Amino acid sequence: MAKKDQVTDAAKEKDREKWMARFQVRLAMQPGVDRAVVLQAVKDVTAHCAQTGEHPRTAFGDPDACALQAAARLVPTERAERARQRNAGVDALDSVLKKAREIAGL
Repeated sequence: MAKKDQVTDAAKEKDREKWMARFQVRLAMQPGVDRAVVLQAVKDVTAHCAQTGEHPRTAFGDPDACALQAAARLVPTERAERARQRNAGVDALDSVLKKAREIAGL
């Protein structure tokens, strides 16, 4: 293999890894997403790319948008809604605690 081909292949591989990392992080941030959902989504993307030879960006586009679509497809609506409500409660409590610290001068 020519050196230029090796450099090009290395750059493509690095870009693929960056895409996958961004996809996983963005997916993990979605309400109701757990480890099993992330693993299934990564398996789906990896299998598709292995079968077609496509780069994930070519096949699925932006990793953030793909993560949102994967979460909507893989997370049951009720579980996502419960997670959103729980997150809202935690955010509200955090806001109250922050204000209490400011008042107390901590």
